[in-house]
Amino acid sequence: MMALATGGLIAVLLACATLVGVWISRRLPEHHLSEDSKDAIKLATAVVGTLSALAIGFLVASAKTTFDEAETELKTSAARLVLLDRVLAQYGPETADVRDRLVRLVGGRIDQGWSGATGDVLAAEASEDVGVESVQRVLRALVPVSEVQGLLKARALEVSGAIAEAHWLVLETGNEGLPTAFLVVLSSWLVLIFLTFGLLSPYNATVISIVIVCALSVGGAVFIINDMAYPYGGLIYVSDEPLRIALARMGHG
Repeated sequence: MMALATGGLIAVLLACATLVGVWISRRLPEHHLSEDSKDAIKLATAVVGTLSALAIGFLVASAKTTFDEAETELKTSAARLVLLDRVLAQYGPETADVRDRLVRLVGGRIDQGWSGATGDVLAAEASEDVGVESVQRVLRALVPVSEVQGLLKARALEVSGAIAEAHWLVLETGNEGLPTAFLVVLSSWLVLIFLTFGLLSPYNATVISIVIVCALSVGGAVFIINDMAYPYGGLIYVSDEPLRIALARMGHG
């Protein structure tokens, strides 16, 4: 919700900046808004506008990359869960309990949703040695009675370690987003641009309506940038379908 609030706040700021520009234009001496003055203002604003457009474009591309990487990581983790279950099935019937634990772990994550996938809840999971760490603890306690079981145990620990690594990666990246300082600078550029719109544009319903739509569009872009930086906790989030597919394939055989 923070991303939505930030986008909405920026949209309001830009709309207000336009109205302030209109208010200033009505009180400036006429020669301050001569054609030469307007050309100079437009030229200066074009530089800031170009910088803002480039920054927003790069940020949208970066946010999309972050979201795609999270989606790929989730699919990889789901595949590893199925692989771990199959390795344990080959180990023997003594792994039935740990396989059940693994199934409950995945089912619990799906039921919980992404709201608890980051932040304090995930930190609590890690500190209490639950989740995949508890599965690893049980795996380390296994005593192989043959060379094949020894190899399967090593493979299971390797795969579970990769799953645990992905689990911690979610925790470490859960609070990432658009840096506050950069957001303030970008907002200042945008406010300047919309202030110029109000300064140079005629005051009528059509112009005001278009400017408001533009402000909402820019606020929407900022919302997308911020929200997609939280692929497990935002309004635009990674689908849990890979986990559901993995759960349907686990615990059999």
